[in-house]
Amino acid sequence: MISLTLDQKRAGPPEILCLGAHSDDIEIGCGGTVLRLVRQYPGCILHWVVFSAIGARADEARRGAELFGCGADLREPLLKTFRDSFMPFVGAEVKAVFEELKQTVSPDLILTHRGRDDAHQDHRLIAELTWNTFRDHFILEYEIPKYDGDMGQPNFFVPLDKEPCERKVQYLMEVFESQRRKRWFEPDTFLGLMRLRGMECNAPSGYAEAFYCRKLVF
Repeated sequence: MISLTLDQKRAGPPEILCLGAHSDDIEIGCGGTVLRLVRQYPGCILHWVVFSAIGARADEARRGAELFGCGADLREPLLKTFRDSFMPFVGAEVKAVFEELKQTVSPDLILTHRGRDDAHQDHRLIAELTWNTFRDHFILEYEIPKYDGDMGQPNFFVPLDKEPCERKVQYLMEVFESQRRKRWFEPDTFLGLMRLRGMECNAPSGYAEAFYCRKLVF
């Protein structure tokens, strides 16, 4: 396998844009990778955007950004209040947020939802608009486990030490109290998926997060 580093368009620390439809999506899908990037690139600029963060979920989103972004130059999280599961029906308003983003942010890496086969309509919309808006950027699509059984075959892997994996799970359970009633929202789910992806990419620690990479210039 070929190992890649994050090539930067500018001098100084890289700029990373994290996009999530819901308050816990970024943390579930790529929390371990964010922890690794923050350690690997101290002071990296981190943009955190959540499209459905309402009431207690907004507080959770802010806390999640603070924990996972500790050590980075974390910009004020952009938290929107679109209704969960209804985003495709207000697609023009969601797209307007992306149009505003591209005027101020030109990141070296974008972490977003898996677009083509994710069973959640909000996730698919965010991924589609990511590609519509940022046409000359390095985009990785993360995966979210769910009841729908839509896990696929990712083609891009980020090996992780066991410590950030355990820290990711600790933060998830600590921050997202509103989700604990869901039977799948438990440590074994998140650790098990990272262990599976670690096996698939032969990670030295046995753990990894996986992504879908549609386009990569080598």
